[in-house]
Amino acid sequence: MKFLKEILSKPLFKATSLNGISILIKICIGFITSKVIAVFVGPSGMALVGNLRNFMTSTEAFATLGFENGVVKYVAEHKKEEVKLKQTLSTIFLSVLLVCGIISVILFLFSDYFNQSVFGSLFQYAFVFKALAIALPFYIGNIFIIATINGFGEYKKVIYTNIIGSFIGLLASVLLIWQLRTQGALLSIILTPSLLFFVSLFYINKEIRLFKNISTKFYDLSFLKSLSSYSLMALVSAVLGPMVLLAIRKNIILNLGIEQAGFWEAMGRVSSYYFLFISSIIGIYFLPKLTVAKTNQETKSLFWEYYKGILPVFIIGMVIIYFLRDFIVQLLFTKEFLPVSKLFFWQLVGDIFKAASIILGYQFFAKKMTLAFIISEIFSLTVLYFSSIYFLSIYSIEGVVMAHAVTFGTYFLTLVVYFRKSLFA
Repeated sequence: MKFLKEILSKPLFKATSLNGISILIKICIGFITSKVIAVFVGPSGMALVGNLRNFMTSTEAFATLGFENGVVKYVAEHKKEEVKLKQTLSTIFLSVLLVCGIISVILFLFSDYFNQSVFGSLFQYAFVFKALAIALPFYIGNIFIIATINGFGEYKKVIYTNIIGSFIGLLASVLLIWQLRTQGALLSIILTPSLLFFVSLFYINKEIRLFKNISTKFYDLSFLKSLSSYSLMALVSAVLGPMVLLAIRKNIILNLGIEQAGFWEAMGRVSSYYFLFISSIIGIYFLPKLTVAKTNQETKSLFWEYYKGILPVFIIGMVIIYFLRDFIVQLLFTKEFLPVSKLFFWQLVGDIFKAASIILGYQFFAKKMTLAFIISEIFSLTVLYFSSIYFLSIYSIEGVVMAHAVTFGTYFLTLVVYFRKSLFA
């Protein structure tokens, strides 16, 4: 207990207190949504929802041009310089609006093609992509506004927006799934973030009259070059990652059936909930410090603060989750999902390696190491895809989570070698 008290009293835990309520609410609402999906649409519906989520992640990356982190950075830098702020907002907003409009037209006109690619010929959900085409500008507009608010340093407003958005998402999801089952589950993924646009617009108008600061006369094409590294890293991660996950899920469906794909998706949902804590702590506390660290010694102290302070607590949590796995599955889903329990061991092993890797991976963003990031990302995704095919053929669905463990074990060792000077100097 003394060990835990010492860890919990450290500044990095206090740094996350402002965001803690938002994360807990998001997790609780995620639990409820997962339960509703499990009850009303079952494992097969869960698999289809996973396919659409992966597709949405890639679509979002293309539609935002990967500019989200760049918006935060440059709004923060120019918020007190009226002309530069207008150039920043106008250039990014108009560029994203143009691309978003093109993508919406493509989604609407080729909805049947996207249905075939994402869901397969057995399912007729082309209307989902037409709905996405209409909702996409609002969805992307919300991301742009949230990033702008974040750039102004209004963290409380971002958190309030996230909390409100979580409750809107819960109400919309429950209502749609209850009334429309699988179709409702798919539509809820599209409509919820689009509705949040109006909440975000309310908060940004308190800070700045957004649309009065956006004009074609302030559009600066040369400014886009400064965003290129952020854009490239975000696009590689947000496009290739979901594409590989989508390909793996389709391979599971082809070889083992859609229910097994639903079990894998359910396991991924559980993993995503507890990883919210890790990503929040790194984003709020470690990333800003890594960005300003000037020497290997400063970077080393941050790495080891994470490994001594955060990782042990995370590992303890993983052990507890493993022994409570049957209870967790029935709490979050239904008895129909009990086969998910056998996936926990290798998923948790992989997640421990992932948690150990993530602090090193953020160094790529902190120091804008674009090429190294792209190579490492392609390498890890390649290992994940081919190892999942290999292990699936031998160990069935459990082989996919074994591939997850192998991938992040390999990724962690690779990053340790690459950043050895910063870790052991």
